[in-house]
Amino acid sequence: MAVILPLTEAADHWPARGSLIGLDLGTKTIGVAVSDPDRKIATAVETIARKAFTADARRLLALAAERAAVGIVLGLPINMDGSEGPRAQSTRAFARNLAKLTDMPIGFWDERLSTAAVERTLIEADVSRARRAAVIDQHAAMFILQGALDRLARR
Repeated sequence: MAVILPLTEAADHWPARGSLIGLDLGTKTIGVAVSDPDRKIATAVETIARKAFTADARRLLALAAERAAVGIVLGLPINMDGSEGPRAQSTRAFARNLAKLTDMPIGFWDERLSTAAVERTLIEADVSRARRAAVIDQHAAMFILQGALDRLARR
């Protein structure tokens, strides 16, 4: 069973090198991103349409295996005032269930404003509404993972 910790504490459980999987957990989709083995750059991978936990977890762990990931960064939707609402509790429950299926340590990273920031960037890049809808979750995962990588680089 995997440990579930805040990002910098989870990083102590990851090997020095190896890809990380970043997740933006939504109610309908899960955005997935991956880092390079040196943990410098995050890249958008896929948007998983949520079905049932078992199917979602199977797909996530398959993606992690394909990319030889050593850890998971899970965006934690904290309210602007720093409190945790129902979405954060749902994310924590997802992490607890996922931890039962893998040994990869899971690190939480504050994902406040990630989707809004990505949406703004895509609009500025003149990406059509339909295309934005198709990629926003995986780009939010990339934004979350890149933020986490940048934070870890400053340790």
